[in-house]
Amino acid sequence: MKKLMIFLIVSLLLLLAPIGWLFWQASALLALTAPVEITVSKGMSTIKIGRLLHAEGVISSPLAFRLAVRVKGAGARLRSGLYRFEKPANIHSIIERLESGDVMSFSVTLPEGLRVDEMLAILADKTAVDLEQWQSALTALLPGEHEGRLLPETYQYSKPVEVKRLLKTMINAQKKLLAELSADVSQQDRLRIMASIIEKETMLDRERPLVSAAIHNRLKKGMPLQMDPTVIYGIWRTTGSFSGNIHRKDLTTDTLWNTYTRRGLPPTPIGNPGAASLRAAANPANVDYLYFVADGTGGHQFASSYADHQSNVKSWIKIERKKNRAK
Repeated sequence: MKKLMIFLIVSLLLLLAPIGWLFWQASALLALTAPVEITVSKGMSTIKIGRLLHAEGVISSPLAFRLAVRVKGAGARLRSGLYRFEKPANIHSIIERLESGDVMSFSVTLPEGLRVDEMLAILADKTAVDLEQWQSALTALLPGEHEGRLLPETYQYSKPVEVKRLLKTMINAQKKLLAELSADVSQQDRLRIMASIIEKETMLDRERPLVSAAIHNRLKKGMPLQMDPTVIYGIWRTTGSFSGNIHRKDLTTDTLWNTYTRRGLPPTPIGNPGAASLRAAANPANVDYLYFVADGTGGHQFASSYADHQSNVKSWIKIERKKNRAK
């Protein structure tokens, strides 16, 4: 009987020892000598994740990690991404981070008014993902014309970068805003084009509804828009480059986008407008302006008659001449 008791006690200790070891390993805090960044790839097994964490000094035992994951039933819930470990942590807290997808977050800011090729170049540069991947992903999402379909904003993303997912977020962000402005899809297309012109014509929020009014009013009267940014875009679209200076002959050189040689809106946007310009396109100011010209201070002078416009142009010319003499 005594031998049986000893056997049972020893057996129980042998049974509890691994459990105690696992509890100790999973609960023990392991301090890092330096921050560690680890990429957990999609489909990576628990065994490989444990080995990776151990190799980088994040955990002391890959076996304890594997067993703890199994006990928690968390194997299918571990999420991929780039993780940064810098504070003392135990296996339990590390598993919780992997389950919640507490990955490193990055951001990229896309300025308003850029052409789509310029936006993709920024995305490629900031994310270190080849430009070709961004181009092919956008073509897959938007097989036809894709100028002016991305909403310029600051976007958050994680690594590895999901290119299609980030682009889809930008596309859907614009779709959502346009749906709020108009339920008519054809009207949304017009707003997108008008907004892209507004974006190029002024950087001042207070002027956007005024520029919008001038565009709407000219279209109603059947007047050519005569907006220089459309000429510039047409040159780039047809030649692949623009010198940076617009010449008088450019105004008379016909392209699909030249609003001096063609009436109505261009066939596509000339860039990617921001939210403020899209809203201005849908809500023009209640004014009868038909003309505007730079005022020399970063803004514009608006006019309803050609005579007033000519007077404003003369004022601008004087300001520019004075600036040139001061140089």
